[in-house]
Amino acid sequence: MHFNEIYGNGRFGISIEVFPPKPPAVDKSLFLAIERLMKYRPDCISCTCGAGGSTRGRTIELCGEIQKRFSVSATSHFTCIGSSKDQLLETLSFAKKSGIQNILALRGDPPQGDSSFRFTEGGFKHANELVALIREHFPELGIAVAAYPEKHVEAPDPKTDLENLKRKVDAGADVAYTQLFFENKYFFNFYERYQAAGIKAHLIPGIMPIIDFSRIQQITSMCGTRIPEKLAARFEAVKDDPKASLKVGVEHAVHQCQELIAQGVPGIHLYALNLSRACRQVLEAIGR
Repeated sequence: MHFNEIYGNGRFGISIEVFPPKPPAVDKSLFLAIERLMKYRPDCISCTCGAGGSTRGRTIELCGEIQKRFSVSATSHFTCIGSSKDQLLETLSFAKKSGIQNILALRGDPPQGDSSFRFTEGGFKHANELVALIREHFPELGIAVAAYPEKHVEAPDPKTDLENLKRKVDAGADVAYTQLFFENKYFFNFYERYQAAGIKAHLIPGIMPIIDFSRIQQITSMCGTRIPEKLAARFEAVKDDPKASLKVGVEHAVHQCQELIAQGVPGIHLYALNLSRACRQVLEAIGR
């Protein structure tokens, strides 16, 4: 199912993001999690690739297997880091042959140990260049890009960050998925600026139900997402009780989703961290 079918004509879409397990031998646990989530009719399963493009081929293979096993569309994350244009075209051809209909086009994070992006000779420096390549050579593919309600950590200011996003969309993107956020005000403020800038792609909010607060703190420290003080205090009060922590995390995610849906968002993108329980509870609560 193409992105325009998932979110077009007033349709509300649900996508769920997972990542390639390490080692591949534990794929079975991921497939079990996805199987449990299929009850809630997700429109798309989105699969990440490792820093530096390290799992790009495996990501495509995993997406192909997900589509085969569960008859659901799978979106392959695709980065331009560490590859020349010819290598990117070769891998995109592999994705198309594997039955992939949608690509999330990203610049990509540096490999572990590198503090900054390194340009590959004959390759690209920015995600908008990757979007343009896909749109030129594989016009039938759906293309998504990343958006940052609280600003990309490398962007000097919100204005520059929004200009970068507009370049990506203008290059041919159909959808923009946001980085996770824990206060809806950041999304709503961002959406106002998004519209004012004349950006037309569907903007889909990314929500991560908090299961393990310490792990979320590590994630947010890398991506620049802020955790509300009141929410942090709630987790501090139940830090030794996993069940209570799950309850707090799900309740907060449900509140976010309900408010976003009430404001007419075209879909929700759930970050699952390869687990199903929290996402299942959220989807149940919002009547999926």
